[in-house]
Amino acid sequence: MKTSILTKNECSAMRGIAIVAIMLHNYCHWLRGTVRENEYKFYADRAAGMWQALFSPDDLFLANMLSFFGHYGVPVFLFLSGFGLVLKYENPSCPRYSTYGFMRVHYLKLLRMMVPGFVFFIIIDIITPRSFHFYCDKIIEQGLMIINLFPEPNKWIWPGPYWFFGLMLELYLIYRLLLYRRSSWIVAGAIVVCFFAQVFCDPTGDTLNYLRYNAVGGILPFGCGILAARHLCGGGLSSFSRWQWCILTVVSSALVVVMSLYELSWYFTPVVVILATICLVKSLPDLLLHWSVWLGGISAAMFVTHPAMRKIFIPVSHRGDVYDGLMLYVIAAIGVAWVFGIIISKMKSEG
Repeated sequence: MKTSILTKNECSAMRGIAIVAIMLHNYCHWLRGTVRENEYKFYADRAAGMWQALFSPDDLFLANMLSFFGHYGVPVFLFLSGFGLVLKYENPSCPRYSTYGFMRVHYLKLLRMMVPGFVFFIIIDIITPRSFHFYCDKIIEQGLMIINLFPEPNKWIWPGPYWFFGLMLELYLIYRLLLYRRSSWIVAGAIVVCFFAQVFCDPTGDTLNYLRYNAVGGILPFGCGILAARHLCGGGLSSFSRWQWCILTVVSSALVVVMSLYELSWYFTPVVVILATICLVKSLPDLLLHWSVWLGGISAAMFVTHPAMRKIFIPVSHRGDVYDGLMLYVIAAIGVAWVFGIIISKMKSEG
């Protein structure tokens, strides 16, 4: 029997690392004076700003790094989603689901995650300064997870990180209709088509922004997860020592930094991010691995609750206490996520 390249604990640890990166990024890119990320578009001036931040570090060095690179936690989640779908649904012992049955299961799973967090965020948003003007139709679109499909999704999705729900629903549908138990060449073809769909766009234009808010921008890491689960085995990697994994982590992380600063290589950076994260979890000492696994267990809860915590604590950093606010935010976000994790688990068990 083929041995998976990743164990269950390693997958959970990757989720833990990814959610911490996303959570820190979503806070730091709201800070004044930090270098903003190239996530949906590629801005050459932001890449130049990152070069300057790297070679002329100041008090905001850590915040700049988190702001610019932290969003790469998203492709790690997409990789793990594709990886997990293959292990679960392409196992010969797994019964075949109809498209409706498959989508119903996964829509309800996402909805059970989103609803408690969204209600919590709305309450916090209303009682804190600069509350968002919610529109009835946009709330319905968010609940149906189709809001990404409408023009200017970045203008209407609030809280901003919730764009991920619509993206995941699209990828689930694509997997079930086009990729489920079909040739891996179809997966590779989808990756190539979606790459060219992006590379011929204006790197700072609205078209690229729209594509990257939707499935076209997520197929690369998602498809890599599918291919890894189908074709990569962990047997040959068991001989690697922890130090070898550490070296690979450093090298791949350096590649992430360099590749993310040039337009053409920027499109492929998520693949190297995934490689770096795999190497990192395989190099972690047992104690750090244990804590990463624990964070992975509350990653869903942390994802849906951290926007509310950001809104509460960002004024502390805006007053000038940048890292004091960040530390309070991290403590509160983890604590609240732990409580919400219990709530979400109960909702799943009752569902």
